[in-house]
Amino acid sequence: SIRNPEPIYGLAVTGIVDVRHVTTNANARPGDLLVLTKPLGTGVATTAIKRGIASRALQKKVVALMSKINIAGAELAERRLVRAATDITGYGLIGHLVSLCRASRVSANINPRNVPMISDEIGELIELGCVPDGSRQNLHATTVIADWGKTDETRRVLLTDAQTSGGLLLCVTETNLEKVLSVLRKAGSPSAAVIGKIVPPRRRGPLVCMTG
Repeated sequence: SIRNPEPIYGLAVTGIVDVRHVTTNANARPGDLLVLTKPLGTGVATTAIKRGIASRALQKKVVALMSKINIAGAELAERRLVRAATDITGYGLIGHLVSLCRASRVSANINPRNVPMISDEIGELIELGCVPDGSRQNLHATTVIADWGKTDETRRVLLTDAQTSGGLLLCVTETNLEKVLSVLRKAGSPSAAVIGKIVPPRRRGPLVCMTG
């Protein structure tokens, strides 16, 4: 971010989208399964790299992960295999899931134990306090939008970690689940996982609740 007396605006046109194949974050329905295509932890990992405390193995793994584009999303949209989708970037998993819930007028349940982590080292780094400011702010913002239940602090940080080149969060019917997972595996997303479910909108309380 920069401070400037005049606004600066820029964009890059990288392709043309067929409106018949557009998948937005506003069509999730109760019963949809939530599929995450990439493991979380890039914010913590890149912070550790900057501080010089990340292992070589983690550095190699996170660079490879961030270099992989979400190309499977195009095929899934063209084949209409997902109802709704969003990418996981600066606001973390919970932040982007909440936006999806609001746009679709639904709520969601997440099983924190099912959310994949880049490696166990990410958890160790979180315990050491290696957490970027953006992720800390994301976690603080979940006070009224998420019910964490008994979720431990490490998992809370992971689920709100600001991602760079994060994966996709897909809303998939049970009927299409195996087809979606097959497309993701072929596209090089072996860690894709079902992490929760869309539920009817809660009249009161947080939009996202932790289960399991």
